[in-house]
Amino acid sequence: QVQLVESGGGLVQAGGSLRLSCESSRRTFRTDAMGWFRQVPGKEREFVATMGTSTIYARSVKGRFTISRDNAANMVYLQMNNLKPEDTAVYYCAAGRRVTTTTDGVDYWGKGTLVTVSS
Repeated sequence: QVQLVESGGGLVQAGGSLRLSCESSRRTFRTDAMGWFRQVPGKEREFVATMGTSTIYARSVKGRFTISRDNAANMVYLQMNNLKPEDTAVYYCAAGRRVTTTTDGVDYWGKGTLVTVSS
């Protein structure tokens, strides 16, 4: 069974930084598109960033967040700088066969890690 396990969430003040990590158990990790989505209670899950054959960021995080991956370790990361209160959400790691910016295109999800940004 494929597992995506996130870590690194927590409480940070506005302007601060956090780095999220996601470990994948998929044997095809090297060729998978990996990404991050986030969700606030009562709202739809939204795209944050993805990395595969291309790298794409949501407009709201471009220039502040950086997605990266370590194929030797089956890890994907999300470095989040200059955090804002509106970045508060549960962040989910996502994996799929193709780069996607929609939840429909994701094949596997992690359980999520909470990021809280205080003002």
